[in-house]
Amino acid sequence: MKETAYQEKKNNLFLILGGLFIMNALLAEILGIKIFSLEKLLGTAPAQINTFGDFVLNFDLTAGVILWPVVFITTDIINEYFGKKGVKKISFLTAGLISVAFLMIYVITLLPPADFWLDFNNQDNQGNPFNIDFAYKLIFQQGLGIIIGSLVAFLIAQLLDVFVFQKLRRITGSGKIWLRATGSTLVSQFIDSFVVLFIAFYVWGNWPFEQVIAIGIVNYIYKFIIAILMTPFIYLGHAIIDRYLGKKNAELLAEEAAESSKNLF
Repeated sequence: MKETAYQEKKNNLFLILGGLFIMNALLAEILGIKIFSLEKLLGTAPAQINTFGDFVLNFDLTAGVILWPVVFITTDIINEYFGKKGVKKISFLTAGLISVAFLMIYVITLLPPADFWLDFNNQDNQGNPFNIDFAYKLIFQQGLGIIIGSLVAFLIAQLLDVFVFQKLRRITGSGKIWLRATGSTLVSQFIDSFVVLFIAFYVWGNWPFEQVIAIGIVNYIYKFIIAILMTPFIYLGHAIIDRYLGKKNAELLAEEAAESSKNLF
């Protein structure tokens, strides 16, 4: 009876973590098309960073970075308690769901708009003419290069994260959660920051290589800071799981995950 209750809690835990992971990853991909100014949000002056050549960069970031910290945390917690199999399973499932979502979104943007919908939404707040169907398509029809780059970067980052995480866990044992959680995120997001830009804007676009590197550096600086700031939430997540499963069961689950992750590929 106790074993059945533990197994049910274990399954529920993976379901909850997987749901949070998929929801935030999917929303980050869809909403990430908006670029916002971090300086304006914080009320500070533009950074005006002089980089390669004539590039002057500010902290203008994709809106998806608001949601990715949750993905970082859930990745590390899944890594801790369900190992490489858990991370790979949820990562490939998420990539598949994101692909289907983008396909469905693209098909929906091609549907002919109803006349009353166009007439009802034909002006902005200032009374200027406004084509809502054009805006709808512009927002949701992301470029193929961006989609491919994002998915490839996502999968590479997730596989690298589980590799670094489990390597560090074998060195540190069950202690020093902050080191393997934060360390794996910092390494994986370094690769992610450049791969998505390289595929989307260098291979498929017309950005010079220097611009890709410069913007990748700015994105990684942000992710580096966020990864450090999110460390206390990793411990909070562990405390909640210890309470939910029971400390002994949680430790046993983590040890099983580490043992099953010795051979990564």
